[in-house]
Amino acid sequence: MSCELGVGITLAATPIGNLADASPRLRAALRAADVIAAEDTRRVRQLASALEITLTARVVSYHDHNERTRLELLLREATTARILVVSDAGMPTIADPGYRLVAAAHQAGVAVRVIPGPSAPVAALAAAGLATDSFTFLGFLARKGRPRATQLAEIATSSHTTIIFESPTRLAATLADLVAECGGEREAAVCRELTKMHEEVRRAPLSELASWAQAGIRGEIVIVIAPAPPVTHEVDPALVAEVRALADLGLRLKVAAQHVAARTGVRAKSLFEAAHH
Repeated sequence: MSCELGVGITLAATPIGNLADASPRLRAALRAADVIAAEDTRRVRQLASALEITLTARVVSYHDHNERTRLELLLREATTARILVVSDAGMPTIADPGYRLVAAAHQAGVAVRVIPGPSAPVAALAAAGLATDSFTFLGFLARKGRPRATQLAEIATSSHTTIIFESPTRLAATLADLVAECGGEREAAVCRELTKMHEEVRRAPLSELASWAQAGIRGEIVIVIAPAPPVTHEVDPALVAEVRALADLGLRLKVAAQHVAARTGVRAKSLFEAAHH
């Protein structure tokens, strides 16, 4: 199989659990790369061994703690060499190192390519059965204090589905916090050990999930939380009656709603919708 790996930087998704998810393009890229920048050099060597691939590339570490210092070296090499960037699992840059390198590469005119593949947030979103048309990924929440409280408040009022990571040791506490902020009735899903032997997707109201998690849950966790229900504004029935009365006199309903809205300060749209039903 020919390899599309060219001079520049290529981001490659690696399996999040099941080795069978390693794509032919990933396999070819591991063989063809001149340099592999890996979040954990041991993990990428283990992956290559499991895939029966002999690495000829120079393997260098590239993680949160050395990302800035490695960046210039990788950029220089990317002008003449094929640089493959991988994380421990999933897609680099998505809650993993890489985005600073990609941003700098674009500024420097260095080619950037992507070999797509497994991604825990996207897999969890698909499996959860919650709204997928608009979603927010927050990674791991802040551990405590105002930053955590702010994030929880944002989830509680968000009109988007929210995806977060959590450790098994903090899962019960986080679900309890979500119940307190979002209400126990809010639908959510806990996705555990995705693509692995003990994969589990548990969809239920937050209160039920919080009770379940009290017993202790193992494995890698992704939580998907449904959007906040739409806020409904009750409209004074007397104002609705006034809009309908004006419409009965010959005004278009929209114009009647605007007339009453101008006098009372109530949103014309709310008046129109209430009078229309």
